[in-house]
Amino acid sequence: MRIPVVNAQNQPLMPTKTSRARKWIRDRKAIAKFNDLEQFYVQLIVEPSDTQTQAVVIGIDPGKLYSGIAAQTSQFTLFTAHLQLPFETVKKRMEQRRIMRRVRRGRRINRKVAFSKRAHRQKRFSNRRGSKLPPSIRANRQLELRVVSELCKILPVSSIVYEIVEAKGSKSFSPVMVGQKWMLTQLKQFAPVETRKGWETSQLRTQLGLQKQKHHKGDAILETHAVDGIALACSEFVSYESFHSAQSHGHQWTGKVTVTTALFKVIRRPPISRRQLHWMVPAKGGIRRKYGGSTTRHGLRKGDLVRSPKGIGYVSGDTEKQVSVSDSNWKRLGQITANKVQLIRRSNGLICA
Repeated sequence: MRIPVVNAQNQPLMPTKTSRARKWIRDRKAIAKFNDLEQFYVQLIVEPSDTQTQAVVIGIDPGKLYSGIAAQTSQFTLFTAHLQLPFETVKKRMEQRRIMRRVRRGRRINRKVAFSKRAHRQKRFSNRRGSKLPPSIRANRQLELRVVSELCKILPVSSIVYEIVEAKGSKSFSPVMVGQKWMLTQLKQFAPVETRKGWETSQLRTQLGLQKQKHHKGDAILETHAVDGIALACSEFVSYESFHSAQSHGHQWTGKVTVTTALFKVIRRPPISRRQLHWMVPAKGGIRRKYGGSTTRHGLRKGDLVRSPKGIGYVSGDTEKQVSVSDSNWKRLGQITANKVQLIRRSNGLICA
């Protein structure tokens, strides 16, 4: 396992051994830090002996509900992650928002008067535009971009390999293709991007001897999706090329790469409900009960990492005197008195386990 290293100016250097990182911290040559992915790294406070870097590749296997990401060099696997994408959550919330808007508009309009005299508001913009990116697809890709941006802050990433799909018919109509095109454009701001197709990932995974679990794809383990991220990252070091000689010709695998054990993370967004100012049914007396939002009455925010008598967890709600603390799966550990809860880290919009 390798520990990421950055210099005093936060520029990423090549990762180092765990024993060397411990010595640097002991000798006060470096300080220990954690990024938003809860990934441990060290920052040098002295001038580094060498600033040369090797190729570090990020492989991304995108999906609809889950994605796999890995960072790889020719000798070590540096990082692996299983992303639980917010597709279903965003889709349900958009449907609920549409219903609530329709109900409010229907309640506002007096249908007993002529159509020309009704209180219809004018359209604010034209929604008849091509290549529109649905919010659910955008949320999926933005979570992947967030992870890539955090990795690029502590690793000297030289390239990114992204798995693509091919849709039949109009590629400007398919939401998957539109989101894929948008994602490739966004990734170019971090490093040069190369694409691979699904069958290429499968062939390379077989060549590397990596096992993939094709049933129960929702299991948060390395073998479901992160293993494809490793294979995609390794494609920069190993390739299937043609050869010609006086005796024969054909294709063969060239290059060398070593897959090792690495840090594995399960990453998701905190399932926090948005603040709702209006419900579908008006409350009696016109006073509506507070629902949703990210703030609490005790100076904490939902998603904050806290320490409590029930263990370390995330703030998920509150009452008049208590704070609800949940684990990384958003299962409530308990409701604890507010003065017994200690803040560890403010919410960064991610839950990493």
